[in-house]
Amino acid sequence: MYDSVDVARAAIKLAITPNRSSEEVLIAKLGEKEIRGAAVDIGGDIVNSIHVVIERAIIASRKSGVTKECHVEDGAIAGASREAIMQIAAKATGLNGGGKVAVCRHKEHLSVCIFMSIGLLHLNEVVIGLGHRSLPSG
Repeated sequence: MYDSVDVARAAIKLAITPNRSSEEVLIAKLGEKEIRGAAVDIGGDIVNSIHVVIERAIIASRKSGVTKECHVEDGAIAGASREAIMQIAAKATGLNGGGKVAVCRHKEHLSVCIFMSIGLLHLNEVVIGLGHRSLPSG
């Protein structure tokens, strides 16, 4: 049995994977531990694209089976994603970024992690945001 810290740790590990193949390997390893995971790349003007980041997290989690299509689970993803975005918003304001959103879930614990590089030209800042929600086991 894993708790919220374990699920958050899994989401962070998934968000920092460097490429799709290592992402798939980690998702398989997490699945062996009954932790479901999904990840999707994001990029652009983050503050003006908050709704896009949230939508991509919801769609990725549905497609991978982390959540199912229902307003309670969509709301949990949206809330955790927004929380993660707000943690990075101060550094992202007015700048473009690129990175990844990862969603992990074990029973009632759900974590969303955003890991990205933001900046101007070669003057990049690395940021991470993490949100957690509890929802009925599914």
